[in-house]
Amino acid sequence: MSLGYAEKLSYREDVGAVGMSEIFDPPHVLQQKITQLAAMIKQSKHLVAFTGAGISTSCGIPDFRGPKGVWTLQREGKGVPDASLPFHRAMPSITHMALVELEKAGILKFVISQNVDSLHLRSGIPREKLAELHGNSFREICPSCGAEYLRDFEIETIGKKRTPRRCSDVKCGVRLNDTVLDWEDALPTSEMSPAEQHCRMADVVLCLGTSLQIIPACNLPLKTLRGGGKIIIVNLQPTPKDKKASLVIHGLVDKVIAGVIHDLNLSIPPYVQVDLFQISLTQFSRLSISENKYVKWALRVDSVFGPKAPLPFIKSVEVSFSDRRDLKSAVLHKQPFVLKREMLRTRPFTLVLKLNFSDGCGCQCTSLELPVSLQEQGDSISHDKDAVVEMLRNSAIQNECLGQVSLVEREILLSPKKEIAVCAVATNIVWYDSYFENSAFFEETPKNNEHLLRMPNDSLRYSEMPTKKLKCY
Repeated sequence: MSLGYAEKLSYREDVGAVGMSEIFDPPHVLQQKITQLAAMIKQSKHLVAFTGAGISTSCGIPDFRGPKGVWTLQREGKGVPDASLPFHRAMPSITHMALVELEKAGILKFVISQNVDSLHLRSGIPREKLAELHGNSFREICPSCGAEYLRDFEIETIGKKRTPRRCSDVKCGVRLNDTVLDWEDALPTSEMSPAEQHCRMADVVLCLGTSLQIIPACNLPLKTLRGGGKIIIVNLQPTPKDKKASLVIHGLVDKVIAGVIHDLNLSIPPYVQVDLFQISLTQFSRLSISENKYVKWALRVDSVFGPKAPLPFIKSVEVSFSDRRDLKSAVLHKQPFVLKREMLRTRPFTLVLKLNFSDGCGCQCTSLELPVSLQEQGDSISHDKDAVVEMLRNSAIQNECLGQVSLVEREILLSPKKEIAVCAVATNIVWYDSYFENSAFFEETPKNNEHLLRMPNDSLRYSEMPTKKLKCY
C-alpha cells in the first residue's frame, strides 16, 4: 500500500540518527514508571502532549527512524516501506483515544503533533486544542481567507502547493493549498504560536513516540523548563532531550498510556469510523411532461467534497431494481460512479444500491433502497450531521454491527430536476477494551533473553488484532 506523503517528500541526505536499537525497560521498572507517570498527570494543572510518529505505528503507519522506519530503510537502499492498509483507512490507536479521554476529563489542555496522518482530529481532539506543526495530509487551506477543509481522502500534493479544489466561500473562490510541509518549508506561525504558548504555560509536557530530532519542533518541550515545568519522554529509542527530562520511559507508547488510563480509572470507548457519500439523481428532458412520456435520468454516487474529489472508501457500486425485472442491473467500477438510463416517466421504481467498500473497512459492503418517482417531487430534508453521526456510532457499538446508513440531508433542485442526498455510513470500529480484557496484555514475553512487558501481538496492526465478530447490514 502507498505510504502517501512519505513518497512525496523531497530527498534529503541528512535526516539525523536512524535505525537505533530499541530499548525496553524491565517489567517491574516499566510498571513503576507507569504509576509515577499517572501520578504526575493527575497532579498536573496544564498538561501538554507532544506527539511523533511512534504513536501511529500500531495504526499501520511506519515511523521514520525505527528499525523499519521510512528513513532507516531508505538509507539502506530499500525505499519506502509498505503500510499495512491504505493511509486514509488508518484508525486511531489507543494512545490517540487516551488523549481524547484526558482532554474530555479536563486534564489535557493541548496537543502538539508532528504527524500528518490526521488521526488526532479523527479521534476527536478539538481543532482549537491541536497544533499540527508539519501539516495534515487530509487538510486543505485557502491562502486568501484562511478557511480550512478536512477531507476523507489524501490530498494529492505536499509542499503547500495548489490543489484542484477551490474555496467554497462565494466571496472568495480561490484555489486551495495543501498543508503538508516539505523540507524547505517553514513551520506555520498559526501552528507554532499556540504550541509555544502552551509549552510555556505547561507544568508537564508529555512527549510520546518522538525522537525529538526535528528542528525547531523538538525544542518546543524545553520551553516548559523555564517556568519550572517537567518533560516526560516515552519512546523506544534514546533522544537528545533525555537528560532534560524528569522521567524517561522506554516502552511501547500504547502499553504505557493504557496503564496510565487504567491507573486514572478512566476508560476508552470504541472508536467508530463514519464516512459520508452523496447520491444524486438527475432528470434530463427538453420537452414538457405532456409532450414526452419518456425521460432520461442519471444516477451518480460520489464524494460530498465535490466532483473533483475521490470517494476513497467505496470500491464499486452494484445497481439493481427490486421491483422491475425488465430493468437491467449494472456494476459500476469507475469513479465517479454513474449510471444513465431512459424509461417511462409514469412508472415508479426502486433502486437498490450495493456499496462495496475498499480495503481497510470493517465490513465488505452495505445495501440501501431508493424509491424513485420521475413525476413527483419530494421535499428537502436537513438533519444535524453531528447528531446523525453520533446515532450511527451508538448503533454500531450497541448492535456490534457495521454498514448502517442514515440520511443527513436531501436537497431538491428544479433546473435541471435533481435530487441530491447526503448519507452517512458506519464503516469501521476499533474495540480498545480488548487490550485490558486480554490476560496476555500484562504478561512477560521473552525477547533477546530478557523478559519484557508487551502488548499481545504488539507488532501487528489494529486490522490484525483479535476483534469482535461484527454483523453487517
